[in-house]
Amino acid sequence: MKILVIQQRMGIGDMIIFLPYIHAISKKFQSKVSLLVKKNSKAEDLCSDDTHIGEIINLDVNKDSSSNHNGWSGFFRLLIKIKEKKFDKIFIFNSSIKYLLLAKLAGIKSINQYPLFLRKNNIVLTARELIQNSIQENISTQPVLHLSRDKIEKTKNKYKFDSSFGHICFGFSASGPTKRWPIEKYMKLAENMNKIKPCKFYLAGGRNDEELFTKFLNSSIASNCISFKNLSISETLPIIKNCDMYIGNDTGWLHIASALGKKCVALFMDSPVQAYGKYSENISVIVPEGETEETTTHDTLGKDKINFEKVLYKSLETLG
Repeated sequence: MKILVIQQRMGIGDMIIFLPYIHAISKKFQSKVSLLVKKNSKAEDLCSDDTHIGEIINLDVNKDSSSNHNGWSGFFRLLIKIKEKKFDKIFIFNSSIKYLLLAKLAGIKSINQYPLFLRKNNIVLTARELIQNSIQENISTQPVLHLSRDKIEKTKNKYKFDSSFGHICFGFSASGPTKRWPIEKYMKLAENMNKIKPCKFYLAGGRNDEELFTKFLNSSIASNCISFKNLSISETLPIIKNCDMYIGNDTGWLHIASALGKKCVALFMDSPVQAYGKYSENISVIVPEGETEETTTHDTLGKDKINFEKVLYKSLETLG
């Protein structure tokens, strides 16, 4: 049986959050699934060792690309590609009529999709409801990223992970400034934790975080730090897998760490906890002073209201 899953959200965290439902589909029908995703989801890096996922088809939204899938001409380019593959089933994590039309014109007989024109929704609950109704099985919301044992062991030896140190991944990048705890707070946190137990800190940022990396690597704790800035996502995955825990913003690194089985202290300052912080038992959420997990959402603007002592206490408690 040939199965296609459309997951068109572009974030790394979004890709991670949908993994339990993709895996459930594969297990139910005992078949690898093909994914139609945007390149920014980094599915190719995240899922290279995933035995439930076969072909990854990139949804090209680059307006400068001659082969993009924008507009009606792009729609028909995509339709030709999908029709050629002769899928039997499709699962569409989207409510757009465009993807319903794509599935019907491609001749796919079994179509499973969100209710059309659905607007605001909790992405975890909506995806879970779709798949549970489709396959008639209860599904855990906990994602799992698969890595080969060989990659994990080689990375452990390369970076000299040993139990005499606490190994902590710091995720200080974010999709916007309102979701980013100040870098000075992370440096202070590292200094305080290292005084109590010797630690190594693995710095996870993005391409636009050069200034933040520079500040950290010129701080008093620099000799205890290892930067991810020149590494690909696929290279960072086994490093995070070997860490003891994650501390950081609500960013893709948080969701990666959670899916790799790491305990996470997650700082939610300007994004909905109910959607992005409650799907995994690995995630312990800290919200701004004066807010609750229910009230923290977009436009909370709480990056200066995160209690440092609370973060330090929770981090030390989690590290053990």
